Amino acid sequence: MAATEAAGKLAYRIYRAVSYGAEAAVNLHLRWRRLRGREHSLRWTERLGLPSLSRPTGPLLWFHAVSLGEGMTAIPIIKECIKQRPDVNVLMTTTTVSAFEVISKRLPSGVIYQFAPLDTPSAVGAFLGYWKPNAIILIESELWPNLIMGASENGIVLALLNARMSSKSFKKFSGPVLLPLISLMLSKFSLIVPLSTMQAIHFQLLQASPYIIKFSGDLKYVVEEFDASEGELRSTQDLRLQLAHRQVWMASSIHRGEEEIMLGVHRVLTEMHPDIVTILVPRDPQHGLEISQELRKAGQNVALRSRQENLKPGTNIYVVDTLVVRGKWRWQQWQVIDDGGRVVAAGRLSYSQSSMAVKAGS
Repeated sequence: MAATEAAGKLAYRIYRAVSYGAEAAVNLHLRWRRLRGREHSLRWTERLGLPSLSRPTGPLLWFHAVSLGEGMTAIPIIKECIKQRPDVNVLMTTTTVSAFEVISKRLPSGVIYQFAPLDTPSAVGAFLGYWKPNAIILIESELWPNLIMGASENGIVLALLNARMSSKSFKKFSGPVLLPLISLMLSKFSLIVPLSTMQAIHFQLLQASPYIIKFSGDLKYVVEEFDASEGELRSTQDLRLQLAHRQVWMASSIHRGEEEIMLGVHRVLTEMHPDIVTILVPRDPQHGLEISQELRKAGQNVALRSRQENLKPGTNIYVVDTLVVRGKWRWQQWQVIDDGGRVVAAGRLSYSQSSMAVKAGS
């Protein structure tokens, strides 16, 4: 163990040096993302650790989630923390503009919202130095070396909730190069709450102490339903009517690049079922607009959710490029569901962030 710890410290020193040397390039990339609308036009400097709000006096809990789905998971926990300890201040951070647009409107009154700092020494140091959190609660898979090691050096308690990692990440972290660093990082946590038994095994194999691993189940199932306007509900009902007599399959919460795979599936399915409708729900609404533009250039008929376009005859692709509507959809009689690469049979399910779902037509 001593050798592993020494190797982990060496790996972290290398990471810190590289991330320090890359700060100028990272800052330029951040500005480029801002020009493209990928960062908040006014609050983008928060990503450099520069605050836009004052820190209140008293103890402070920092909740961090990368994007919308993970951030929604944190809200019920934040509400319970406020209920149990109303004297504690709560800071919430995410990294994406789409998460900001939804989560900032749903946080309890008094919760501070900021964009999370980049994992560079300067940004993390500035953020921790200003906010001085007493504890940091990370959601799902946010394992950033400068953040975790910086928090540990400052005596800040660390917790990882709904902890998970993909099979690809687990394989990568288990290798001889990254394992010492991951092991060192996990040793700094006081609590790890995995979302499944298999995930708990993964963390133990990465040398997390079994004494800090506790179980609660997948916290996404306690997320409250999103509010939806009458217009959104009416639009969703209209879509149901348009799909009532057509076969449908949906790829939900897709990342950039995955649309190519889904469109390949679409082409195969249309050969067997010419009238089938493919619904694409990207994680980032801007990505949805980009997908629709590329498909139209290729001569495809596409209906876009944000423009309330109807599924006309000959239109086989529907792109959901809005945020709130995804929390309100309810599909019945799911036949297949692919949850993080694991295909299982399913019956009647409500919406959760599954990667892909297939609904039988009439």
